[in-house]
Amino acid sequence: MRAEDREPGHLARQRLAIAAAVVICVPAIVLKITSPHLPHVTEAILFGLAIVGAAFVLSWAAEVAQLDISAGLAIAVLAFIAVLPEYAVDFVFAQKGGHAFAEFGRTCKAVGSPDEAPCSLALANMTGANRLLIGVGWSMVVFIAWYRWRRRRAAGATGEHAQAFTGITLERSHSVEIAYLAIATAYSLTLPFKRSITMWDALVLVAIFVAYTIRISRAPAEEPHLVGPAAWIGTFAPRRRRVTVVALFVTAAGVILLAAEPFAESLVATGRTLGISEFLLVQWLAPLASEAPELLVAGLYAWRLNTNAGLGTLVSSKVNQWTLLVGTLPIAFAIASSSTHGLPIIAQQREELLLTASQSVLALAILANRSVTVREAWMLFSLFWAQFIIGGVVPQSAHGTERVIVSVAYLALAAVIFVKDRKPLLRLLREGLFVPYAELVGESTQETEPAT
Repeated sequence: MRAEDREPGHLARQRLAIAAAVVICVPAIVLKITSPHLPHVTEAILFGLAIVGAAFVLSWAAEVAQLDISAGLAIAVLAFIAVLPEYAVDFVFAQKGGHAFAEFGRTCKAVGSPDEAPCSLALANMTGANRLLIGVGWSMVVFIAWYRWRRRRAAGATGEHAQAFTGITLERSHSVEIAYLAIATAYSLTLPFKRSITMWDALVLVAIFVAYTIRISRAPAEEPHLVGPAAWIGTFAPRRRRVTVVALFVTAAGVILLAAEPFAESLVATGRTLGISEFLLVQWLAPLASEAPELLVAGLYAWRLNTNAGLGTLVSSKVNQWTLLVGTLPIAFAIASSSTHGLPIIAQQREELLLTASQSVLALAILANRSVTVREAWMLFSLFWAQFIIGGVVPQSAHGTERVIVSVAYLALAAVIFVKDRKPLLRLLREGLFVPYAELVGESTQETEPAT
């Protein structure tokens, strides 16, 4: 724990943060137990806040857990925890989709029903979370580091902080995450051309995740860099720390499982009540709730100019979402539908999958040299918001064309980067998949600060 984190003011804020995260979970628990009749908007807000609070608690407990369990187990647990809030909401929609499929067939809804099919909502939540992570998350880390770097220069910093900021460079050991992201992204490009995400797709994607977990578990153990409330909990005596971490895990997981279904249902009901697209609410509002803690932690790392940890965390999360999260959706659907049929993909979801995969291709092209410049961050950020804004302006009938056009723009930009220089990607794949971790760490560039 850093000296400044031990100051009374910092300790008070850390305790207050934990208390606030717990307190915002309480109304949802009371609501679940008492079942009062409240407006759907109010229910969505209360259950959504509970998921946000529980996700923060999970993230802090997961960070502290690295002090007490082996590196391999820590990575496996952290990988699952990273997608647990998102998975819980997606699981609800996949399960509802399975029940609807068993009753209505491939359309997953009654003929003539104006409601959005639960199957499409499961994919909406997944694609929204994936695009948000890159378009907002990756860019945010670069922008925060850029701002902090400029502040230090303006304050008369010397040495490397006196140089101009151009972007972030990850250590060589992060080649592993990027290499497996490349494999997952390549496979994701096949999904838009399918009629469903099948059990075979689940097998492939989960296998990629397992291979990634085994590979990264061989990384040498490192002292975790704890920040915020996690840093405070990390100062506890070992026994007290372990009991606290287990209590936080159990409590947060229980809240997420309790709130996920009513949150999903209240979101859909809110859309019906207010005349807002159910698809839009599920695609963007739900991921914002589940991704908020992770984005905040990455932002805190960037604020402290520990950009290697900030961006590295989000890259690892992207791997988890493209493999474990997407791979488990058809499994949840199959269990609910009592069949082996895959999760149906209709036209709109096909376009959403294409757009999400295309964004990943561009992000991979940019990150192939393990760095993201300010200009590249603006590119990812601008394209994300351009598609979001254009989608809200153009007529509903043109949404499909708009998604395809933006997808082509992503792929065209990625092609330009790859054609210009494909050597970084080939080298990264070799290092990420085959080079021993000892060599990756031993010859690391050690660039924990932004590139200059």
